[in-house]
Amino acid sequence: MKIIKNIEGRNLNNNNIYRNISELLQQARKNVNKAVNSAMVYTYFEIGRIIVEEEQEGKKRASYGKELIKNLAEKLTQEFGKGFSVRNIEQMRKFYSVYSKTQKVSAEFKLSWSHYIKLCRINNIDERDFYEIEAINNNWSLKELSRHFDTGLYERLLLSRDKEEVRKLSSHGQIIEKPKDIIKDPYVLEFLGLESLPKYSESTLENAIIDHVEKFIMELGKGFLFQGRQVKFTFDEEHFFVDLVFYNRILKCFVVIDLKIGKLKHQDIGQMQMYVNYYDRYVKLDDENKTIGIIICKDKNDTLIEITLPENNEQIFASKYITVLPSKDELKKIVEDES
Repeated sequence: MKIIKNIEGRNLNNNNIYRNISELLQQARKNVNKAVNSAMVYTYFEIGRIIVEEEQEGKKRASYGKELIKNLAEKLTQEFGKGFSVRNIEQMRKFYSVYSKTQKVSAEFKLSWSHYIKLCRINNIDERDFYEIEAINNNWSLKELSRHFDTGLYERLLLSRDKEEVRKLSSHGQIIEKPKDIIKDPYVLEFLGLESLPKYSESTLENAIIDHVEKFIMELGKGFLFQGRQVKFTFDEEHFFVDLVFYNRILKCFVVIDLKIGKLKHQDIGQMQMYVNYYDRYVKLDDENKTIGIIICKDKNDTLIEITLPENNEQIFASKYITVLPSKDELKKIVEDES
């Protein structure tokens, strides 16, 4: 029996060693990929610099730049293969032109080349800086970056911030220090696929969110963890059900969400106040912060909300939701109407 135990112990130990070595190698591969990616992006930046400087020397002829890029594309493709089409070289030139104004040449580029191509299309410098910081801090894929840009994350975050906080968005990204920092208005739920339905109920909306809960968490933002749906609590022999319950690990508090497909009523706000009070008094721990309540509704009256809620409210919020991805102009109008 002792021999068997020793063998089992060695096998267990071997498994632990294998796992540790495997994790080490996987991390090393990631580090190598990051280093290679950074070197490649920096190289493209330098190619762009050489082209721009050469164009400036030959600027007396308007066609010089086009001829230069066309010739480079042919020669570089012959020697180095794919990746040096006219279009790609034009993007390298644009990359340098955009980032040479704000990025130190010696700085490390932390995103992929595809990320920077996307970022270069953002003309507003503050907005571009915000998305770059958020993509780096949150390890966004290109798809995630594109969605956040297409749904106007930057514009939506501007809505609830003063001038000083707006300036911080472009230098530090989204900083979450208080409940209001996690709120968006509107929430864009195009991924639910509800725009194709002529009519739907609140349960349909909830089911669609649960079916796409990962994307919904992405839309909610930083630090959200899903706790449950139709969470039941009881007092005085009466049962109540909270549509969705999350926990925000940054703010260290519960976030209860109620879904309304119609226009928000004062009774809905009162109900949310009761949910929040219950969680504060009976669920949250002493070292956790006060519960946040968010009513996500199809339509709302800000005056009604202001009158119904107590002054200096920092716990209960109401935001609209839209189920169709709007254009940037449409989204800006929505944000302007809310401000």
